[in-house]
Amino acid sequence: MIKIEKKKLLELKNNFKDKKIAVVGDMMLDSYFWGDVKRISPEAPVPVLEVENEFYRFGGAANVALNIQKLNGIPLPIGVIGYDNHGTIFSSLLKDASIDKDGIVVDEKRPTTTKTRVIADNHHVVRIDQESKEYLTKKVQNKLIKLLESKINKLDAIILQDYNKGVLTPDLIDRIITLANKNNILITVDPKFNNFFKYKNVTVFKPNRKEAEDVLGIKIKNGKDITKVGNKLLKELNAENILLTLGEEGIAVFQKEEDEKRMPTKARKVADVSGAGDTVISTLTMALTAGANILEASYLANYAAGIVCEEVGIVPIEINKLFNITINGNDK
Repeated sequence: MIKIEKKKLLELKNNFKDKKIAVVGDMMLDSYFWGDVKRISPEAPVPVLEVENEFYRFGGAANVALNIQKLNGIPLPIGVIGYDNHGTIFSSLLKDASIDKDGIVVDEKRPTTTKTRVIADNHHVVRIDQESKEYLTKKVQNKLIKLLESKINKLDAIILQDYNKGVLTPDLIDRIITLANKNNILITVDPKFNNFFKYKNVTVFKPNRKEAEDVLGIKIKNGKDITKVGNKLLKELNAENILLTLGEEGIAVFQKEEDEKRMPTKARKVADVSGAGDTVISTLTMALTAGANILEASYLANYAAGIVCEEVGIVPIEINKLFNITINGNDK
């Protein structure tokens, strides 16, 4: 059972303030159309949505950056958007949120990655994806690495947030990890299937159950399987730590030359798991930069995931709510 003293929790909360975290990865825009369906189209046998509300939110790596900000950190999102209407909306969201836009490169050859959800009578009817999964050109990759190099001395950590949309190429991954290690900058990774084993020599590697199963070609059925998978990843990636998220079974933490640790989920009533992974990597990274060890950081990240899973939709974690609940939970 992992617990953190109230004094340490308050110290960590204070230390979260103004930590500078670069978030490199696939920037996305989430678009929503809400309304009612009252008739069928005369043009085709399909429902007609009468739109009552249209709004936009950060998605992907941009949502990680928003989580960092809500935890009192200073995010630097580094990625690409297109020269299109959705790119303009994305830039407006950055401005409205007072998030630094210096790391965002406009690539005229790509669309802004956008997920449009159509919701009728509170039911998710369809999702429309606009994206390119092609790797970035060398020219754009060089722009991103130069941006990161120009900021490296001011950073407390780097998060690599991969959704397999083409931003984190094998070459860019290698260059970023090399840059981070050369400058003794903490680096954490939230991977996807492609390039899974390119993320070697990082501080924390955080796959979920499905990602680990897909890459290793096995099903995680029990505790022995969890142990086997965690230790295999620890060895093959030469990571300092592996954090394996297991959904309703919580998380498992693996460290070099240490026994594995398990933490049950902190969600009291799961309403929506969307965005939980973004919250975990954000909270984990912030906690590590604030002086927590890997177990303390994982403990906080586990609590944060539990909190956002109780909300409907993609909701960022709020620092006061996180620490109030964590402190109260510790007292029980």
